[in-house]
Amino acid sequence: MVSNILNRHPRVLSLSEFYSYIGIGTFRPRRTTGDWMWDRFSKQQHRTRLMLREPVPELIYPFDSPNARFTQGDVPPIMCAALPHITDEHEALFDELEPVVRGQPRQAPADHVRHLFGWLCERFDRSVWVERSGGSLLYASRLLRLFPEMRVIHVYRDGRETTISMSRHYLFRLILATLQKMQFGGLDAMALLYRRKLWEAINPYMEPLSRIVTKPENLPFDKLTLPGFAALWSALIELGDHMVGDLPPDRLLNLKFEDMQAEPEAEIRRLIRFIDPSLEDDNWIRETCTIPRQTPSKFAQLDPGEQTAITEACRPGLEILGYPV
Repeated sequence: MVSNILNRHPRVLSLSEFYSYIGIGTFRPRRTTGDWMWDRFSKQQHRTRLMLREPVPELIYPFDSPNARFTQGDVPPIMCAALPHITDEHEALFDELEPVVRGQPRQAPADHVRHLFGWLCERFDRSVWVERSGGSLLYASRLLRLFPEMRVIHVYRDGRETTISMSRHYLFRLILATLQKMQFGGLDAMALLYRRKLWEAINPYMEPLSRIVTKPENLPFDKLTLPGFAALWSALIELGDHMVGDLPPDRLLNLKFEDMQAEPEAEIRRLIRFIDPSLEDDNWIRETCTIPRQTPSKFAQLDPGEQTAITEACRPGLEILGYPV
C-alpha cells in the first residue's frame, strides 16, 4: 500500500522489496567490487530461489508478458519487484544498470547501494528514495548500522489481523518453518529474536546457515499454527521496538494501517511531510487517497477459542503498539 502510494509521487523514487530479494547477505563483505555487486543483483541466490517457489503478490515481474526476458527460474533478484515497480521499461533499465553497477570501485556494499539509489533518482528525476521491504524488522539493526543516516517509517497493523495474513503468505510460512527447524543447543531459533544483542551478533550468518536447513521438503509446514504466527509477529514488534523505538521523531514515523484506512488524506499528508515537507502535493494526496481501502476483519470470523489463543500470543506486541487487548 505505502509503496504504491509513494510510487505515484512525481518526486519520490519508490523502491519495493529491494532488500527482500537481494538478501541482507549482500552486505557481509567489508569491501567488494562492482562486478560482485552486479552478480548479487542479477543472479539468483539460494534465498531468491526459495522465495520464488510459490508466487506472492510482491513478485510483480510480468512473466506472462510476450516481452518477458526471464522465467521464474532465472529472473534476477533486482527484477522480481524493484525495477518493474519503478518503470514498465524494466528490461531496458536492467541493461542500462549493468555498466553503472559494474563500473563502481571496490568499496563497502552499502556505498554501492547508495550510488545505485542515487543514480536511479537522477535517472528518473526524483528528489528522494524510499525503500520498503516486508518483514525488514528482522534485519533493521543491520540496516541502521550500515546506513546510520537513514530515517525509518514503521508501517504496522493489528497483530491479530496480521497473523492471519502471515499464515497465508508463503514467505512468512517459510520464515516461521525455518525458525522452528533451526535449533541451537535445544533452543528454538525464534527465541533468539527476544535476545536482541545475540540476534544482532548472529544475524549476518543467518542467511548462509539457512542454506543448510531450508530445504522446503524438510521444513515443518504442517506444524505451523496461527498462535505460532502470532508469536512471530509479536517477537518482531518487540525486536523492532528495541531497535528503532528510541529514534527521535524526526527519524521515526509510526504509520498505523487502520489510521490509513480511516483517514487516508491526513495520514498520507503526515507521511510525505515526514519524508520531505517540500514534497507535499495536494493533487497527489487527493489521487492516492483512494488506495487505502476498508477491509472486513478476518480475525472476527474465527471461533472464540482461536481468537483467545491468537490474542494471548500477540499480547506483548499489541501492548507496545497501543492496541486494546
